[in-house]
Parts: sequence; structure tokens; C-alpha cells
Amino acid sequence: MKVVLSNQSELPIYAQIREQIKEQISNGQIAEGTLLPSIRQLAKDLGISVITTTRAYRELESGGYIASVQGKGSIVLKRDNKVIREQYRCQMEEHLDAAIEASKKLDMTDEELVEALQVLQKQHRR
Repeated sequence: MKVVLSNQSELPIYAQIREQIKEQISNGQIAEGTLLPSIRQLAKDLGISVITTTRAYRELESGGYIASVQGKGSIVLKRDNKVIREQYRCQMEEHLDAAIEASKKLDMTDEELVEALQVLQKQHRR
């Protein structure tokens, strides 16, 4: 697991940690079942407060990315976890809503919008 903090980021430190770990879990860089560094160890490694790492881990847990196991620490949950899938589905719907609104401004037909989506899907499969 790699976490790089930036003083230039608009995100608070706990959110930077949360987002970087979420991304690494989502793309498979951190495998399911992996034991994450303890809250204290991560705080020490990053030179930050334990309170900050605690908040990041708490939010990852409430988001369904990790689970705290008594006596073991925080473990990465399966990527196909229903909570995570639902969060991505909501995010996708928000982006599609924005695309539909933009297509209205361009007076695109439904067929043109679907065609644009299909073209983008093909590009991302490569």
C-alpha cells in the first residue's frame, strides 16, 4: 500500500488517505483479505496524527472497503462487495445524468447519445 500526501491538495489529509486506499482496493493493487497497516503504524509512517488515520479508516469501513477485526486490525473486503457496487452505480448514474443534460444542450437525439456511449465503451475496452 502506498499513500502519498500533498500539501497542495484541496482534500484534507484523512480524505487523501481514504481516496488513495479506495483507489488501490478498487483497481486490485490491494487484494481482498490484505491486512492494512495499523492505524498507529500508518500515522507514524506518514508523520501525521493517529486521529487523522482513524478517521480515514473509519470512513473506509463505513464505505464497505475494509472491516475491523478484533485483535487483527483492518482487512480489505471483496471488491465485488454489494456496498461498493452500489456506490459505483450511484456515481455512474450521476455522470450519466450530467451527460444527458449536456446532450440536451446539444440537441442530440437519444440515438446519438447511445452511439456516443457505445463509442466510449469501445475505447475503454482497448
